Amino acid sequence: MGEKVQRREDPRLLTGNGRYLDDLGRGALQAAFVRSPHAHARIVDIDIADAWELDGVEAIYTWEDLPGRVAEPLPVLIPHPAMTHARTGYCLARDEVNHVGEAVVMVVARDRYVAEDACARITVQYDTLPAVVGVAGARDGDRLVHDDVPGNVAANLRQEVGDVDSAMAGAPHTLTLELAIERSACMPMEGKGVFGRWDADDGSLRLYSSTQTSTGVRAAVAAKLDLPLAKVEVVTPDVGGGFGVKIVHPWPEEVLVPWAARNLGRDVKWTEDRREHFVSSAHERGQLQEVTVGFDDDGRLLALDVRFWHDNGAYTPYGIIVPIITATQLLGPYKPGAYRVEFWSLYTNTVLVTPYRGAGRPQGCYAMERTMDAIAEHRGLDRAEVRSRNFIQPDEMPWDHGLMFQDGRPLKYDSGDFPASLAKLKALVGWDDFAAYREQAEREGRRVGLGIGCYVEGTGVGPYEGGHVQVETSGRVNVATGLTTQGQGHQTILAQIVADELGVPFDDVHVTTGDTRRMAYAVGTFASRGAVMSGNAVALAARVVRAKALRIAAEALEVSPDDLEIADGVVSVKGAPGTSIALKTVAVMSNPLRYAFDESAAAATQFAGTFDPDTPPVGDDDEPGLEGQDFYSPTQATFANGMHAAVVETDPVTAEIRILRYCVVHDCGVMVNPMIVEGQVHGGVAQGVGGALYERMLYDEGGQLLNASFMDFLMPYASEVPHIETDHLETPSPLNPLGIKGAGEAGTIPVSAVIASAIEDAEGFPIRSMPISPADLWELRRRHAASDPDPVPAQEGPR
Repeated sequence: MGEKVQRREDPRLLTGNGRYLDDLGRGALQAAFVRSPHAHARIVDIDIADAWELDGVEAIYTWEDLPGRVAEPLPVLIPHPAMTHARTGYCLARDEVNHVGEAVVMVVARDRYVAEDACARITVQYDTLPAVVGVAGARDGDRLVHDDVPGNVAANLRQEVGDVDSAMAGAPHTLTLELAIERSACMPMEGKGVFGRWDADDGSLRLYSSTQTSTGVRAAVAAKLDLPLAKVEVVTPDVGGGFGVKIVHPWPEEVLVPWAARNLGRDVKWTEDRREHFVSSAHERGQLQEVTVGFDDDGRLLALDVRFWHDNGAYTPYGIIVPIITATQLLGPYKPGAYRVEFWSLYTNTVLVTPYRGAGRPQGCYAMERTMDAIAEHRGLDRAEVRSRNFIQPDEMPWDHGLMFQDGRPLKYDSGDFPASLAKLKALVGWDDFAAYREQAEREGRRVGLGIGCYVEGTGVGPYEGGHVQVETSGRVNVATGLTTQGQGHQTILAQIVADELGVPFDDVHVTTGDTRRMAYAVGTFASRGAVMSGNAVALAARVVRAKALRIAAEALEVSPDDLEIADGVVSVKGAPGTSIALKTVAVMSNPLRYAFDESAAAATQFAGTFDPDTPPVGDDDEPGLEGQDFYSPTQATFANGMHAAVVETDPVTAEIRILRYCVVHDCGVMVNPMIVEGQVHGGVAQGVGGALYERMLYDEGGQLLNASFMDFLMPYASEVPHIETDHLETPSPLNPLGIKGAGEAGTIPVSAVIASAIEDAEGFPIRSMPISPADLWELRRRHAASDPDPVPAQEGPR
């Protein structure tokens, strides 16, 4: 491990040889959906008569056509005691629609063109209702999304450590900040997609889905369709990005498509178009925050009191994971003194929320880092020094915050060296030399600022992940894990781990992910858990195989297993490399049925002996084949951490914001492949830049999404993503055999906080709402010049 091995996935994917959902099922029937044009309305009538006139229409379904459990509400995947009013939608809207884009009718036709034409002929009569849009509107409670949910409150949760009121009252200084983060959404290159194939002969279903959790989809679909689990297979092909939107299971389409396939006895497929992705897939980020902090003359935290209001959209299928993560991981690398946090998760007539890369952490980091900058400004202190004075120290690890994490376990950091990370970051960005750089820029008529942001990220959450390793008689090593992959490089890093553990060439290891036929028990890809969970699982499985290989080889070579080693696929006696046996030959010897199909079988004959007639060929505690399986199940999450700094320039006339430098120091424990870690960080920063400067979901007061296309929804091009300078610190996690921590979301988490910090440093007035556009900055300048006491621009409205 630790080598910069080139990603083995890239040649296939970059040359157009990937196999995505829409590449499958060429002859399948195609599905399309009539979706609500209203944010809130009752369904009065649905007229499908004209649609049936089209040649090629095979089926039209409304909620009334759905049987049994297919007609029931979709599940709440992660219940929580604080979620007192959980609500989920139906596969097809029953009596009421609660956001634009909610599916009302499903059409199945010979091709997508006919299906879309049929949808256009269907008339749905609605009785429109007042819409609830934006956190502020939901918080007022004047209008309700669900009539039986008072105040639109899905959940209210409060946690407190220490006596906040007493600590705040005794603090020499206090500040209160009003902060806002707007709604955004992940935009993977590939939208969602489902392809169902029903086998009537044996009553089995094979489902292909562009998902982040194949085993979760399998269980959900089996339950909804009343099928034995053993009769359902789910395969995840190549996936063109996920970022969290594909972790919900099941999406309505993942139930409806296989149900229609069974109902019609035909293959059925649906692929999401971009408009559908905007209005029917998940959003995230939207929060209003209120932070009150008490601190001493040196800027040390004495009390922290946080309240925030989270927009969970129309439904809560994924529970309240996002605001819980905000509440707990807001604290970052700091000791807060007494801490109280309370949040309200609110319904709005907008698209539902599911975790999006960072999953509540960008909002929490924004709140904490804006607070640290405010303390530094108030006391006239260096911003890095204020952070340093509040750090948890390395000798204080493990550190227990006294809070409950999202998985119900204590929030306890396992490792980290925050002072060392800060020292690396200051050196990387030239923190102590920036004043001179600013002076030079001012002489040139330029306005520049330096920003900083620190975070701690819970990674590798359980409950488990499994791995299976098999050595073939050809020497090929097959590795399987239920983990799905969306471009993270899993085939590379998992092969590296197994090659290292088993002592075989990297090129001999072949990895399969996301196929329930190969690994029936798994959880999925999210929460920066792939390397931690599946990496350790395949490592443990490889150790099982290694131990068996050494035992068999030791018997053949008449030595102790302790005297053997495996390198480059050969088992040999330590210090006597000439006394050896190929691992592929050991694979032949592991199976008493030794037909001579290849050279390995022939080679095994020299070690063949006579069988003891009183001993069975396969012992009671053994099984044929050189393979093994194991599961990794941690007691708690691991906690990665990092610090970012950026230099920005703000145009004095146009208010254009340019990122001149972006620096990252990241600690994910032991790095399996530093190049892949850097790729994860770079990709995360790119999404963070989008969230800080460009990406926002712009709703009007009636709940219409006004920028539901790439013509209007801004994302950074390559020209807007800065060159990213990175450095790494490795503080191994003591919680898992490999000492690794996650890296997938690290790049995204602090970017809004860092950019806000840098713009504030350049402009000299507070930045309290993100994302920020040139128009927003221009308006802030106008208000500041006019001494307007309100620092938050109009962007905080009903978006």
